Amino acid sequence: MSFTKIDHYEKEYLDTHHDSALNVTEGVADQPMVNPYFVRKRKRKLSTDEYVQGILEGNITILSQAITLIESNNPDNYAQAQEIIERCLPHAGRSVRIGITGVPGAGKSTFIEAVGNMVTALHHKLAVLAIDPSSERSGGSILGDKTRMESICNNPDVFVRPSPSAGSLGGVARKTRETIVLCEAAGFDVIFIETVGVGQSETAVHSMVDMFMMLQISGAGDELQGIKRGIMEMADIMVITKADGENVNKANLAKVQYQNALHLFPLPASGWSAKVYTCSSVAKTGLEEIWCGVEEYLEHIKRNGYFESHRNEQNKYWMYESINEALKSSFYLNPEIEGRLADVEQRVLDAKLSSFIAAKELLDIYFGKAK
Repeated sequence: MSFTKIDHYEKEYLDTHHDSALNVTEGVADQPMVNPYFVRKRKRKLSTDEYVQGILEGNITILSQAITLIESNNPDNYAQAQEIIERCLPHAGRSVRIGITGVPGAGKSTFIEAVGNMVTALHHKLAVLAIDPSSERSGGSILGDKTRMESICNNPDVFVRPSPSAGSLGGVARKTRETIVLCEAAGFDVIFIETVGVGQSETAVHSMVDMFMMLQISGAGDELQGIKRGIMEMADIMVITKADGENVNKANLAKVQYQNALHLFPLPASGWSAKVYTCSSVAKTGLEEIWCGVEEYLEHIKRNGYFESHRNEQNKYWMYESINEALKSSFYLNPEIEGRLADVEQRVLDAKLSSFIAAKELLDIYFGKAK
């Protein structure tokens, strides 16, 4: 039986049996699935002046929107994003930039949450740029850090920004450096950049931070295995995490082993000999000593002039990186290259052309040298 209309035979029965106990109420017509009075309001696009003003006033919502503009792959947003960065640049550069990495399971998010709450208690404003692993299928990120760092996300002096790595070099690229500029202009004087783990991304992180901190765990077999020497050499401070309960002795042993190993490396350009600390992010032990070590390191490199010279080197590095990226984009977006790329690629796959000759052929087309 339909709920919206009475069957013909039922109606005929009711007309002839008025005293029947059976009484069928007519239903209502099907309602539309969407509210006919609903009007979708398009979000008004902010002007560059509004973006800059909002960032300088420390408006977190506008800061987040500006970062989204930077991360956008839409060419229409590129010009405005670059103008915002250029106008914020004079207000940037007054923060401490710290790169944080570590083996999977070292407790990076828990450590950042514990240290972050302590840092804000010292009247600092903290921005956490967490490079979030992207899905290989959808390209989206799982936003795991926002899930794990619950208390720090509710701290008004902390700004957490997970960014999908999108398959780039560990998720660290020019856009992360530009995000740092906006965060500094918004008044954040301490910036943590968390990487997805030990890998190639650490080299890129090292090129945009003032100090590099590595987290490691104890009791996972040979303490000196599983870490590349190049990454250990980049560390200014090493932290053995989860030093609580029965793990305290193992953590202290690992501390001695790492400290001895680090002393074998030549002294870096900063003139700083890396130090090793132990801590427990859950028990909140050892955190103050680590932050004292951070301040000691920063005082050391500012005193000997390395702080300023290192930032100048980073600026030069990112100038060349920007040139390389612009040239790469210009090459692949060139109409002639787009028209020939698939054909040349197929000839390489069919072994009719070597990869080197193919590259030269395409470059000759791009530079107008093709015969």
